[in-house]
Amino acid sequence: MTDKIGIDSYREGHKYDFGGGGDGSGEDGFIKEQDRLLPIANVGRIMKQILPPNAKVSKEATETMQECVSEFISFVTGEASDKCHREKRKTVNGDDICWALATLGFDNYAEQLKRYLQRYREQEGERANQHSAGNVPEGKEETSTYRGELHSSLSLGRFERCKSIW
Repeated sequence: MTDKIGIDSYREGHKYDFGGGGDGSGEDGFIKEQDRLLPIANVGRIMKQILPPNAKVSKEATETMQECVSEFISFVTGEASDKCHREKRKTVNGDDICWALATLGFDNYAEQLKRYLQRYREQEGERANQHSAGNVPEGKEETSTYRGELHSSLSLGRFERCKSIW
């Protein structure tokens, strides 16, 4: 089965429903397009964060990016899931995602994600210790800034790669 632009819509045993018909229950084995894709508002917001304030993003660009990032996530997650299946595990963890990124040739992203994951785990350990010791007042939990650091470092890496091409 192919969608309206010729993309193979059977992936790893999943059938995608691009027509929007049916009751959407998923009982017939089809995954609705809206369940397969990241929310377009979130994709647009992420795209706009990297652009200058006066820049505009077309609907076509946002929809294209929505397809790309959703497929990328499925691609990496599928590789990590295959590894877990071979190892007879049911849970995909952060290390599996890092392994999949490196295996698929995204070494720069894998290294950045490994560093993020290490800092995240350290922070979670510290947070658990604070809670067990009762040192954090209720409603005063710290929030992580590592996600922003990951985004910034990946953006910088993307800039450096583009700069080397020029």
